[in-house]
Amino acid sequence: MIQSNEQKIVDHAITSRHSMRAFLQTPVPREDIEQMLEVAARAPSGSNTQPWKVYVVTGEIKQKVSDALIEIYNDKAQFEALQEDYKYYPTQWESPYIERRRKVGLDLYKLLGLGRDDKEGMSAQHSRNYTFFDAPVGLFFTVDRTMNTGSWLDFGCFLQSFMIAARGRGLDTCAQAAFNRFHNTIRAVTGIPESEVLMCGLALGYADMSKIENSLISDREPVSVFTKFL
Repeated sequence: MIQSNEQKIVDHAITSRHSMRAFLQTPVPREDIEQMLEVAARAPSGSNTQPWKVYVVTGEIKQKVSDALIEIYNDKAQFEALQEDYKYYPTQWESPYIERRRKVGLDLYKLLGLGRDDKEGMSAQHSRNYTFFDAPVGLFFTVDRTMNTGSWLDFGCFLQSFMIAARGRGLDTCAQAAFNRFHNTIRAVTGIPESEVLMCGLALGYADMSKIENSLISDREPVSVFTKFL
């Protein structure tokens, strides 16, 4: 089947999206961010509830968040005492999910020249999450605690729509569950109320393609593995 130009544009925006872990300092205008959020807000939601909420951090407030999180991360006792607001990952890992998780982690560390025993290097790389990988814009997404699981599905549609809107503008992103354990500290700095669940954070900006970590493109299973036509 011959693709139309519209199909090619949409498909490219989706397939060219992957998590970037190094960004340039090039600013992203506020009007562009607002426009992308407006586009993403067209995502579907049950009974048009539109359960998503967004907190955009830049400049001094973003730096304040990063400083607070890195201070805790570097204190092993404080870090290990943190409790997630919700369980993002399974309590018991099973195949094939554990193998996929291990592979993408090992692939990243291999690119960065970090061996399996280089715990210090791995820790330093992980801490870059808390600087939003040097992106000029950070976003935090929340959903009211009164909402149920279906609203979390709606939020996922919104988040993906935002990332695709970013790609359409030549911007890159990295969705980050690494912030979830720090929800109390993030609330203290940003004013996010306890009545909202911190779903994830996200780095937004122009990827620094001179950094080797941005060459990592994680594998995807073929359609035949996850689909049954009945």
